[in-house]
Amino acid sequence: MRLCDPREFRRIKEQGLRRVAGSMIANWLPLPEGSGSQLGIITGRRMGASVERNRARRLLREAFRLHQHDLARPVALVLIARRSIVEQNGPAVAGNLLRILNQAGLLRKP
Repeated sequence: MRLCDPREFRRIKEQGLRRVAGSMIANWLPLPEGSGSQLGIITGRRMGASVERNRARRLLREAFRLHQHDLARPVALVLIARRSIVEQNGPAVAGNLLRILNQAGLLRKP
């Protein structure tokens, strides 16, 4: 479920769609039906010390884990953490992710 190959990150950033909300930037590409969604996370060094970058990664992974089943279709998603994520808690990060997914039309209709 994790994106690891730098070429995949680059492909998604170049060919995919993009949205910005609060503490993150999201780039995504739709995947074929029947495949699972994939997640990649980018935290730059300008964000802060390694403790802050690791916390940001944990928050983003957890937000995705909680809401991955709400996606209408499988996507390859790259989340880029912004500096403001350092001051946020889990529910705030999940809210930003849901806002992005909703704006993009990626959430399943209730």
